[in-house]
Amino acid sequence: MGEELGLLYSELWQQLAWLHTKWEQYVVLFGEAESRVKLLNESAPMFFRVVQDTLWDDSVLHVARLTDSPASMKKPNLSIRRIPELINDESTRTIVETLVQEALDASEFCRDWRNRHIAHRDLDLALKRAANPLKPGSLAKMKKAMEALEAVLNTVEAHYFESTTHFDMDTTGTGALSLLYVLDDGLQAEKARKERAKRGIATSEDWTQRKL
Repeated sequence: MGEELGLLYSELWQQLAWLHTKWEQYVVLFGEAESRVKLLNESAPMFFRVVQDTLWDDSVLHVARLTDSPASMKKPNLSIRRIPELINDESTRTIVETLVQEALDASEFCRDWRNRHIAHRDLDLALKRAANPLKPGSLAKMKKAMEALEAVLNTVEAHYFESTTHFDMDTTGTGALSLLYVLDDGLQAEKARKERAKRGIATSEDWTQRKL
């Protein structure tokens, strides 16, 4: 692979793996079951609205960065667009060029959100004046963009190492799902405390305000 491509590929791999880790938290919390959203709203609705918006914006920015132009203001960027020119095998380079373009197409909405809503705030859009609406973003579109990024890196990996990476990493024991179970336990405990108070059998611990 050589030093230049090797270093570029390695850092892009790390960035894509981290993107998957963050995005999994979003999907677990907000994209798999209405019952989970209800649980979050019963626990701390304002806080989890902030979490939802922040995780979404961060994931959009992450994809936009990985698909940026090779350079901005004459300074090089870490981007999948830098990969093809570093591949020495012509047939593989041609395939990767096609996959890079597919990734750019799939992630176009991310760059639009970044340019006009997150990194910069388009005035006409913010004031709801005559302006082109943001390109639609959704769970499905984000999944497609991430799969397109995977295809680029896995094609490079397959050519040089005869292997590929499964980027959907399981963080069940340490991620958002663990938090959901703790929240559910807490709500059930609160329900039990209220029931004891209603029946006149509350304990002293039920009225003790804990320091966290």
